[in-house]
Amino acid sequence: MGIEDFNRCIDEYSDGVYRFILKNIRDEEKARDIVQDSFEKMWQKIEGISSEKAKSYLFSTAYHTMIDAIRKEKAMVDFNYMKEELYSHSSQYCDLNEILHEAVSKLPAIQRSVIMLRDYEGYSYDEIAGITGLSETQVKVYIYRGRMFLKKYIGKMEVLI
Repeated sequence: MGIEDFNRCIDEYSDGVYRFILKNIRDEEKARDIVQDSFEKMWQKIEGISSEKAKSYLFSTAYHTMIDAIRKEKAMVDFNYMKEELYSHSSQYCDLNEILHEAVSKLPAIQRSVIMLRDYEGYSYDEIAGITGLSETQVKVYIYRGRMFLKKYIGKMEVLI
């Protein structure tokens, strides 16, 4: 990959990577830092990256950089030990977008990441496995569990409308 390809990657993918990271960590400054770190890591390995794999490499690097940042802050919470009352939603509200964002923010980091990659960014299971370092089966399980939580959290669609 050359400098022109690198600059094209910045133009094409920086917004998508930023949105992906911001959706996961909900902190604009940290998200900008992670995106910048990801592009810096890509720049350092510019000779070893092919243009065809640039997007995948960038998202993969951003994902791993985000996970490292989360681990440093020890913000990971084991979802299995939380009480259902703390993460269930029972009140009726009409802003579906706000409810969905709140529900997604309550997912464990790994489930939130794979759901965001699948449903927001449109990656295939195989691509998500490559980005996250999980097996394709693990990706499917995390997406299934995340969607089941979202379904349970949000409830029936008729209640929301």
